[in-house]
Amino acid sequence: MIREKSARRAKASQTREARPAKGVIASSPPSFRRERALLKRGIWPVAGCDEAGRGPLAGPVVAAAVILDPDRIPKGIDDSKQLTAEEREELFDKICATSSFAVAYASPARIDRDNILRASLWALARAVAALPEAPKHVFVDGRDRLATSCDCEAVIGGDGLVKSIAAASIIAKVTRDRLMRALAEDCPGYGFETHKGYAVPEHLEALDRLGPSVHHRSFFAPVVAAREKHHPSSVPRDLFSLQSETSVVLSDTI
Repeated sequence: MIREKSARRAKASQTREARPAKGVIASSPPSFRRERALLKRGIWPVAGCDEAGRGPLAGPVVAAAVILDPDRIPKGIDDSKQLTAEEREELFDKICATSSFAVAYASPARIDRDNILRASLWALARAVAALPEAPKHVFVDGRDRLATSCDCEAVIGGDGLVKSIAAASIIAKVTRDRLMRALAEDCPGYGFETHKGYAVPEHLEALDRLGPSVHHRSFFAPVVAAREKHHPSSVPRDLFSLQSETSVVLSDTI
């Protein structure tokens, strides 16, 4: 009887050790598996695209499209949210040096006119169209496919699954962070250089104190409240005008 109890306890202990700890989710970095499968079928170039800046109250949405070189993929590429700022900057340089890429912007004026989703999809399609070589297949992060001249596949959580999308997320994030630091010099006092336009307490306090800047998205609720406080008699903006729209596209290839 004692031996049987000891054997059962030992077996139970082994079972517990074999089980993963509760609350811990094993994850692996994005892979190049989907791109390589298309390459084997003769479908190439293949691009991944992603955007940065859908959630902030200020600044543009920045979209990026990347075609990785299968023979020169930088090590360490991951979803930009899983990387430190220093890691993103380092990988940004490596991706730019070894890949084809393009970046496009949707200005606050376009976001005001079209809404944030449509403006983001527009910028993503612009980035794909600006690539130095036209892709034959596109992977995009999210639920929505893009209006592209080739097949487009939407991948939910793609920045954590597809290496090309992860690379695009890094390009978009670093580009937007640099841009927001530049806007901080143009509009001091809001703290764009630290929070990058997101609705953190520091930003909300500055918005309430200073009122909206020209870089704020007019129809996001905290911006509406700040405008009503500082300019209660202001005339609502014409949603169908793009008075200050800026759309800049950059591309490069090695």
